[in-house]
Amino acid sequence: MADRQALILEAAVRVIARNGVRGLRVEELAAEAGVSTALIYYHFKDRAGLVQRTLGFISDRATGYTDEAIEAVEGTEDARAVLLQLLLGELQDTPRVRENSIAWGELRATAIFDADLRAALTESTHSWNRDTADAVADAQAAGQADPAAIPMDVAERLNSLVEGLSERWLSGSLELERARTLLKGAVDAELGPYPG
Repeated sequence: MADRQALILEAAVRVIARNGVRGLRVEELAAEAGVSTALIYYHFKDRAGLVQRTLGFISDRATGYTDEAIEAVEGTEDARAVLLQLLLGELQDTPRVRENSIAWGELRATAIFDADLRAALTESTHSWNRDTADAVADAQAAGQADPAAIPMDVAERLNSLVEGLSERWLSGSLELERARTLLKGAVDAELGPYPG
């Protein structure tokens, strides 16, 4: 991705996190990114194209910071810990994670009314679920999870919980540490007793 496109998408995430999708104005975005509105239209064609590309950018950024969280436990033979870190990566009190999570929630809410965005969001959600299901299957293969559990079902339940906990944390109705504790308990409930 070109540096200018990345600059615009980073600014779009900030503007959506601050004002919501409905509050995304190309002129304000141009000022935030330090570029002309013409450049935004050149790279993204229209506002709808910009919003869809921003969704993809948010997903890529989330992959980046969850990968960073996983690195803390990789190489330990603890596939269950890798799964937990994959999920906890979404519950970090950093500007990047907060911004991403807020913008993701805004895009999810907007997708209710926008079929084109809904399709892109569905694919992004399926990708996240596949990654999580793979981590569940790895824990099963390591003997660290209930072998009868269906990985994709577990993944969908856990990822849905992460989104809900994130919304509650970001809206101030749940403390971050409580959200993280609830998520850890859910992983234990889904995977079964921790062996050993």
